Amino acid sequence: MSKQELIAFAEQYTAAWCSQNAASVAAFYTEDGALKINDASPAVGRTAIRAAAQSFMTAFPDLVVKMDSVNFKDQQAIYHWTLTGNHTDGPFVQISGYEEWRFSGDGLIAASQGHFDEVDYQHQLNNGGEDQA
Repeated sequence: MSKQELIAFAEQYTAAWCSQNAASVAAFYTEDGALKINDASPAVGRTAIRAAAQSFMTAFPDLVVKMDSVNFKDQQAIYHWTLTGNHTDGPFVQISGYEEWRFSGDGLIAASQGHFDEVDYQHQLNNGGEDQA
């Protein structure tokens, strides 16, 4: 995959997250792909990945994901993002994080390890983010 192809892939992945269509996020993964967020158990397979994506989309009906950057590192790609939205319980949240992607031979994500600051996320859920939308 070239750098330009990686950027296009990441832009489409970002659009999928913003679409409120969890199946479109899962389509970027292999059938047996895995999405692991922080220390949680991984979501394995497209059905589980769709459910994980849907949980964020349900919690944040106005969810917006912005791609901050994407680059190759060793045999992986590193996708940096910022998520903003109003939680269904009311508070505005803005968190940034990144995913480490390992690709399959067919150009889909075989495994993604996601990272974000859970302490900051919980603080914002309890107190609201600084920049209200």
